[in-house]
Amino acid sequence: MNYVLAVITQFNNSKSDEVVVKARGRAISRAVDVSEIVRNRFLPTVNVASIVTSTEEVPRDDGSKAAVSSLEITLRK
Repeated sequence: MNYVLAVITQFNNSKSDEVVVKARGRAISRAVDVSEIVRNRFLPTVNVASIVTSTEEVPRDDGSKAAVSSLEITLRK
């Protein structure tokens, strides 16, 4: 619920009509949940403007690189 509160605060306190929720790896499901809770429970006027998926290379401890999925959900009033 902390992330939900952060998104709602961004919409209410900033003059922007857009908030981007970003996540990588295992946190992607949490980003989707946050976006849906904001839309369905708290701010029904907010819509999903876009969803962008990508793959990022993250360095590991041993020096090699790992491919990690990432997601950006743009919410707009």
